[in-house]
Amino acid sequence: MSDQAAAPRRSGRGGIPADSAAALYGMLATLLRRVPRDLGLTSLATLSTLDRTGPRRITDLAVVEGITQPSMTALVTALERGGLVARQSDPADGRVTLVALTAEGLIYLRRRRSAGTDALAQLIDKLPPGEAATLAAAIPALEHLRDLSNEQRDPDSRAPGAQQAPR
Repeated sequence: MSDQAAAPRRSGRGGIPADSAAALYGMLATLLRRVPRDLGLTSLATLSTLDRTGPRRITDLAVVEGITQPSMTALVTALERGGLVARQSDPADGRVTLVALTAEGLIYLRRRRSAGTDALAQLIDKLPPGEAATLAAAIPALEHLRDLSNEQRDPDSRAPGAQQAPR
């Protein structure tokens, strides 16, 4: 085996081994499977976007979530029927309809986040103390990754008046 084959693959400017990215991705996929889901990932992402940024136009939500406007309209209609979102007039322009998270939607989202947090905490509790401490030390970097991802998906989420989801 050559020395090149034994060297870890590097990704990005930081020189982080690609194996690290694969391990994080695999962990996220595992967590998603551990928590029962009664909504699809795009529906959950849409609720999270509304929580993070406040009321949005359907067309904006479609762009942020990477789906077509007709698909987002159908998704919003289903979430509205479930009481998780509501349509409202834009106070700045009454001709525009915005989609907003309802109180029930916020409660639902917080319960989902709590279930995911609990599932991860149960796994972390099984780690040796040194590995748990390593994870704790990585929290700032993981939060930064989440923020970078949110900004990349939705550059307007940092606009004045945008809400920040609780951590």
